[in-house]
Amino acid sequence: MRINGIKNVNNAYKVNQTDRISKVSKVKKEKDSLAISDIAKELQIAKKAVKNAPDIRQDKVNDIKKRIQSGSYNVSAREVADKIVDSYFDKRG
Repeated sequence: MRINGIKNVNNAYKVNQTDRISKVSKVKKEKDSLAISDIAKELQIAKKAVKNAPDIRQDKVNDIKKRIQSGSYNVSAREVADKIVDSYFDKRG
C-alpha cells in the first residue's frame, strides 16, 4: 500500500487513533480482589510462632552446663561425627 501526501498519512493516523479510543472505552472495569487460601493462612500463623520462639532453648543449655560442671557430660566422637555429616547433608539437600 502506498500513501501519497501528508493528508493521507494524517487521515490514516486519525482513523487508527479513533479505533484505539473506542476499543479502550469498551473494556470492562473490574475491581481488584485478593483471596488467601486456608493453607497460606496456617503457614502465616506458623511463621509468626516460629519468629516469636526463642533462638536458644535455655533449659537445655542449663542442663548441659550442669552436666559439664559435674563431669557427667560425655559425647562420643562417633556422635559428633554423625551430627557433622547430618548437618552437611541437610544444608546441601
